[in-house]
Amino acid sequence: MKIKDAIRTLLFKKKDIIFNQLYTKWGSELKSEAVLVEYPRPQLRRDNYTILNGYWNYKISEDKEEPVQYDGKILVPFSPESILSGVNRQVYPDDILWYERSLEIETIPVGKRSILHFGAVDQICELFINKKSVQYHVGGYLPFSVDITDYLKVGKNQITLKVKDLSDTSYHSRGKQKLKRGGMFYTAQSGIWQSVWMEWVPDKYVSGLSITPLVDESLVRISIHMKDTQKTQERGEKPEIFTVDIYDKGKKIISYQAENREMNIPIADFKYWSPEDPHLYDMVIYAGEDLVKSYFGMRKIEIKKDDDGINRIFLNNKPYFQNGLLDQGYWPDGLYTPPSDEAMIFDIEQAKALGFNMLRKHIKIEPLRWYYHCDRLGMLVWQDMVNGGEKYNMLLVGYLPTIFPRVFDKIKDKHYGLFGRKNKDGREEWTRECEETVKLLYNHPSIVTWVPFNEAWGQFDANKITSLIASIDKTRLIDQASGWYDQGGGDFKSIHNYFHPLKYAPDKGKSNRSVVLSEFGGYACYIPNHSYSPFVFGYRVYLNKDDFKKALQKLYDEDIQRLKKEGVSAVVYTQLSDIEDEVNGLFTYDRKVCKI
Repeated sequence: MKIKDAIRTLLFKKKDIIFNQLYTKWGSELKSEAVLVEYPRPQLRRDNYTILNGYWNYKISEDKEEPVQYDGKILVPFSPESILSGVNRQVYPDDILWYERSLEIETIPVGKRSILHFGAVDQICELFINKKSVQYHVGGYLPFSVDITDYLKVGKNQITLKVKDLSDTSYHSRGKQKLKRGGMFYTAQSGIWQSVWMEWVPDKYVSGLSITPLVDESLVRISIHMKDTQKTQERGEKPEIFTVDIYDKGKKIISYQAENREMNIPIADFKYWSPEDPHLYDMVIYAGEDLVKSYFGMRKIEIKKDDDGINRIFLNNKPYFQNGLLDQGYWPDGLYTPPSDEAMIFDIEQAKALGFNMLRKHIKIEPLRWYYHCDRLGMLVWQDMVNGGEKYNMLLVGYLPTIFPRVFDKIKDKHYGLFGRKNKDGREEWTRECEETVKLLYNHPSIVTWVPFNEAWGQFDANKITSLIASIDKTRLIDQASGWYDQGGGDFKSIHNYFHPLKYAPDKGKSNRSVVLSEFGGYACYIPNHSYSPFVFGYRVYLNKDDFKKALQKLYDEDIQRLKKEGVSAVVYTQLSDIEDEVNGLFTYDRKVCKI
């Protein structure tokens, strides 16, 4: 054990600081042979796949060479910092985290390719198959896939993954992870934290889909992205024929054929997708020898003036007030990784049961199944981009703007040093990841708003970024700068207000933007035996559930109802669940107590 590990252990054992290791009911019931076994990518599904979650060998060391001996077993896809991984140890920037497991291949089918998928690996990794380097990947939140066919052999194969995580000591995207956790920042986690799986595909296969509902035209636009490992088109083969079968509640309603990879398919008398009626259409797509399954929803989101001339959010051509919760996606036993599919469903269903129709996914990208459940259950999503950048000046991006937000809206975000964005490579990397995030999540009808920057954490060139996002996706709204340092672009005047009286102020001089209260509340209520930390972080403290509930009900009955009438189009209460020191959730961190 390193000296710093020993110091950390001693600190956690001090009698005056007791951190409670909490478990969710799904974590305590977890079976190692059946960890997140559902197909991880619901909008591009195949039947021929193998989930590779479960026990892998692991080692944490500073040695750059592949280990001869491993430290023990880690339960993938839980990060080593999580209790469910079986490791419960922090990985530091000078550490290397090694993974290893065997893969038995009975036969390598002719005309087939083996694709290995990683949902997410935090932060930088190199993949080896049978000791040969195959892929290098940077970015702890985005998936990557690798064709490993040429590296495989019949019989026993070895998969090795070498991981480096600089956490919050670099410009890489990191969300709210911090090595020195506390307050509004949480335990840093590393390594594999989303599902790993393998599937066999034809030489020429569907690598992606783009699905665009065109509500006003009664069309759905399907773009099929193909990958040809053998370059069959160069051999002069016949034109491609694509078939798309569309089903409504199990009944085939359309069978559409085309030679083009992009097609506009008429959907007559379609049903809108909405939180009240999350109607989905299933699809089966035939592309040569490949077959994939998917789905889509018909919905439209925009800013328009209501009958009183106020800019409102319109869903499916009608004004629609979005009542949301901030959702950070942390779990006491799995950290970034939900302990099960049912755990993800619980959060979404409980938010709906409490009367909320929107979740703002806060500077984290979830496993794709989370968005699938939002799609099918009917939950609107505002998707934050994951923040990056070097060390922030919290006085200038946190504390002072909280008190004087409008003053700081006058400062331009071209001053890169102010926001921890001096490094050009870091700005370029974040821009690529922003673009990849939009493309990754583009097909989900639940997502209605992109949020590129939050409270100026790593913000830069917000107007250019807004234009970039709009060039990729014209079907959604953009909350350019949530909180402060508003650069005047996007679709919203986006306000964070925890300390001032809640008032409606129109967006003066901006005729096309709506006003939203994108963070507020944050009332803290500590629940003994269900709180992780002895420290209490929140914006107003209540000593019991009754007082907490009364205050929250008054906040909504008086302030939020008034703001809604005056012109606010959406509100986001902080937050869905407690997280470590933060006890401002409607649920406790272990999801066992609802405070309201």
